[in-house]
Amino acid sequence: MKASLYREMSTDELESKIGELERHMFDLRSQAATEKLQDCKAVINTRREIARIKTILRQREIAAKQQ
Repeated sequence: MKASLYREMSTDELESKIGELERHMFDLRSQAATEKLQDCKAVINTRREIARIKTILRQREIAAKQQ
């Protein structure tokens, strides 16, 4: 997903999405360890999605403190 779509989501939705992506990341790592991973880029892409969401949450936190 694009960052602009994540910015439209509420904070609760983003936090649940992070949980979902972290579970997916665990599954991908398990598949990689057992050599059953089909798409090697999936781990990298999932990590980037998590980072995007955490960045948006941090930006919201900083903006709330400044007000």
